[in-house]
Amino acid sequence: MTNLTFEKALADLEEIVAKLEKGGISLNESLALFEKGVKMSRFLRGELDKAERKVEILLKDEKGKLKAEDFEAETDDGEETGEDGGKA
Repeated sequence: MTNLTFEKALADLEEIVAKLEKGGISLNESLALFEKGVKMSRFLRGELDKAERKVEILLKDEKGKLKAEDFEAETDDGEETGEDGGKA
């Protein structure tokens, strides 16, 4: 999986899931796709873990303690949502 990006791995995983959900493929092909999907999933989890560690480092205060901060993401309509997914 050299030079694999998070975005490419996620797109590959989505494609694999779609093929498996659609069905109509042999057992051997299904198993091969499932195996590839598991590898993609593990890669993605690892990338998310790395990103989380970087964020934690960035959020540490001057004493080295983590400061808990609410995460607010923007929705497609430009409005922010809180942790529970509701509009802020």
